[in-house]
Amino acid sequence: MGWLLAVLAGALTGVLSAFGVGGGTLLLVYLTAFAGTPQNLAQGVNLLYFLPTAAAALPAHVKNGFVETPVLLPAILTGLAGAAAAAWAATALEVELLHRCFGGFLLIVGARELFSKR
Repeated sequence: MGWLLAVLAGALTGVLSAFGVGGGTLLLVYLTAFAGTPQNLAQGVNLLYFLPTAAAALPAHVKNGFVETPVLLPAILTGLAGAAAAAWAATALEVELLHRCFGGFLLIVGARELFSKR
């Protein structure tokens, strides 16, 4: 029965990722809070999870004109460099410090979303 929750969490976060809602962040919360996965391992899983979900969503975004092709290559290269740096940092930091940094990040992003004017 535990596998069913994991499948549902993966499906839900995959759909949310395709819409650009931040399913990867929700996957991290599921893995650490409910599945008992250590933070550094959960972040590594999240980095691997991002690749197929982004690849699956990309054709629809290109078709709908949501991708600016002149900035595509610089964005990809910067994203790869950032992912490599984040993966290195996640393995170098203590798990407790990683928890605090991720929690602070979620608070900042959440407050920004709540209080930003559109």
